[in-house]
Amino acid sequence: MPLNHPITARWPARHPERLQLYSLNTPNGVKVSIMLEETGLPYEAHLVDFGKDEQHTPEFLALNPNNKIPAIIDPDGPGGQQLALFESGAILAYLAEKTGALLPREPIARWQTLQWLFWQVGGVGPMFGQLGFFHKFAGKDWEDKRPRDRYVQETRRLLGVLDGRLKDRTWIMGEDYTIADIAVLPAVRNLIEFYGAGELVGIEDFAQVRRVLANFLDRPAVQRGLQIPSRDGA
Repeated sequence: MPLNHPITARWPARHPERLQLYSLNTPNGVKVSIMLEETGLPYEAHLVDFGKDEQHTPEFLALNPNNKIPAIIDPDGPGGQQLALFESGAILAYLAEKTGALLPREPIARWQTLQWLFWQVGGVGPMFGQLGFFHKFAGKDWEDKRPRDRYVQETRRLLGVLDGRLKDRTWIMGEDYTIADIAVLPAVRNLIEFYGAGELVGIEDFAQVRRVLANFLDRPAVQRGLQIPSRDGA
């Protein structure tokens, strides 16, 4: 059955029976590609090229009026109906429900996992991104360093919260790897590797964060997901 959505005019589906991912391998984008790789759910990835301003095209805005990645279309959504969805946190929760993976079924553990997912969406993502702006991008040229230092302090606070949570735990939720880890850890990696802000925030002070990040990056599905979709068309 063909997909019924305007976005397919710009990004045609070669495999319309599969879940369609519209993304870029940024920290937000790779949350979903890592989740898909971890679960083994068949999908087709489409690159939304920010260099070409594709996130502002009418076709993409028809899927996500907030002009951000990632977004998905699942041709086999609830009740067999097509589902279009944006916002990385919502997509992670949906895919966990769909596959029965990486989100505890027991109610207390389930809600605690979701609280850490929302913690990333509401805190880690925006704060680390603002720090990146002031440290690596246009903000670095501002003589007044108070905006940058404000985000440095908040980033260190968040890293401290995470470090405390990970003490004596394998993953955020304990022994079980979940969507909370998939949400949080790409942002930490990006802070260190892409933004080059590890020294600025004193990442060496957060031993538990560094330990769990290393274990996360050792996962084959994570390594695959970090590259999807890439600019070479993968």
